[in-house]
Amino acid sequence: MSRRPWLVALSTAALLLPLGLTAPAHAETPGFTTAPLEFTVDLGPGATARNAADAPRRCTVDATLYRPDGADARHRVPALITTNGFGGAKDDPATAGLAERFAERGYAVLAYSGLGFGKSGCRITLDDPRTDGRAASALVDFLGGGRAADDGTRAGFVTRDGRHDPRVGMIGGSYGGAVQLATASVDDRVDALVPMVTWNDLTYSLVPNNTARRTGVTPKLPGAYKTQWTNGFYFLGQIQGLKELATDPDRASLGCVNFPEEMCRTKRMLDSGRFPAGRTQEAMRMIRDASPVSYLHRVKAPTLLVQGQNDTLFNLNEATATYETLRAQGTETRMIWQEPGHSGATSGEPALHEGGLESTYVGKRITAWFDHHLRDDASADTGPAFAWYRDWAAEDGPERAYATSARFPAGRQQRLYLSGDGTLVTSRDAVRRGSATYRNWPLLPSSYSENSLLALAGGQLPPPRDAEGTHLSWRTAPLTAPMDVVGAPEARLRVISPEAERTQQTGEDGTVPDVTGNLVLFAKVYDLAPDGSRTLVKRLVAPARVEDVTRPFTVTLPALAHRYEAGHRLEFVIAAGDSAHYGNRGVKPVTVAAGPGDTGTLDLPVTGGGVPSGAAAGR
Repeated sequence: MSRRPWLVALSTAALLLPLGLTAPAHAETPGFTTAPLEFTVDLGPGATARNAADAPRRCTVDATLYRPDGADARHRVPALITTNGFGGAKDDPATAGLAERFAERGYAVLAYSGLGFGKSGCRITLDDPRTDGRAASALVDFLGGGRAADDGTRAGFVTRDGRHDPRVGMIGGSYGGAVQLATASVDDRVDALVPMVTWNDLTYSLVPNNTARRTGVTPKLPGAYKTQWTNGFYFLGQIQGLKELATDPDRASLGCVNFPEEMCRTKRMLDSGRFPAGRTQEAMRMIRDASPVSYLHRVKAPTLLVQGQNDTLFNLNEATATYETLRAQGTETRMIWQEPGHSGATSGEPALHEGGLESTYVGKRITAWFDHHLRDDASADTGPAFAWYRDWAAEDGPERAYATSARFPAGRQQRLYLSGDGTLVTSRDAVRRGSATYRNWPLLPSSYSENSLLALAGGQLPPPRDAEGTHLSWRTAPLTAPMDVVGAPEARLRVISPEAERTQQTGEDGTVPDVTGNLVLFAKVYDLAPDGSRTLVKRLVAPARVEDVTRPFTVTLPALAHRYEAGHRLEFVIAAGDSAHYGNRGVKPVTVAAGPGDTGTLDLPVTGGGVPSGAAAGR
């Protein structure tokens, strides 16, 4: 695991190995000491429950306190709180290692296992602020001197801004990222956040729909169920519960282990492949209520967002949605797009807990962020508004591989037109009249993009593919100069599908209808090399469940940072299925027609180069 990103918690090893290697009490380590602590937290009755079996109760929070040498009531130090990603615990190498690195830098660190993980009690409630946020707020109380640990330990050595108000920040990835936003939404004593590779709206993460968005990434209708990721996390959550069932029997009820009953029912509904009206709306509301999109308006703590480009679970659009919301309301916010994410890493840079804090661009930005906001170090530069990793510049060194901008989005938009001959052209006048049709397979997905969990475990994946007759594509001419695409491409489409028109339902009254019969398609962009090889950029796809096929619609693809080299071509594809998602119910042929007066478009966010006007297109 030495070269894997610290933020990736769900792994094959996590499924097979015990995760609790508790440090001995007051174990001596150069630069700091550690002490295991427990906190009994009363979350109150009925915070998120819809039935008595799910009612929150008193929960035990298992933590470890890292105290820098020399920290005492006369020499106070700022503090950090960190917790695990999904499936992990406080003593994971990533979580504990990160705590050690910051303790060596003179920060007091409280690392804890999230509710439902490790030795911490209660069920997994997806970082809901009413449970997970309140539990973390109790740890802020401890650091501020307002409460003791269960054994009587008090933190009398943390810098304070007022009575029971510690100088405290939070850091963590994935599941340990969203809990920071949840905590800051219920406790304004938190002074700085670094959420990494986390979500904005879990309805988008798990049932993504990249069309008919209400705001940010939040869709009006549920999209295509992301089966591989969801099943992996659900299984891992159950394993965590079963491991602790002997000491915490309340983690299980009939047919549901370690999750609230409502979440188990939602999982069964998604597995069925159907979206009954009413029931779907209730399930989506439950998931969204626990997501940052529902409470970001209460987050005022300065926030440095770090999101992975190589991530098919929580793609860059999630961080973008959070960034834009926080900036619009005046919350100090920065955003970095790094290379590693849940789908792995190829850059070879050391993980944060293995020296990356001192040697990588992201690590240096994080330490400066905390030094500035928690130590009042005016010399610590909080950095530009937006930075992104350029794998094509990696040979220039870890610092030079990042480009920066004072604003987001950076660059400009270039519009391309979908021509009837299968080309992408720069002028509407160059569009040729024509049409093409694809059909989905009735039972199996016709396109392969990834195997999510195998990628996370470091396995070698076969190249993506699209079965003949089940997709349509449009290609640019070979580029005469490199083109850098940084941001989320947007496609405006009009399709013809009489079968989908017959089976679809729309939500004209504002409710979520039964959308089982609505058309689902998958949009994506490839990089075509001169030798004919095709690369699906970061294996990203954009599922779209179309509310009404008789009207044009816009699909916002996952954001990316990718260079198309000179001689390469960009290919835009819409496909009938995808192996990582549930798709269409029944066969729904789709036709796309084009003519100079009426055709689809593809808008590219370009920071360098572009498709030259008048270039001769060709297949």
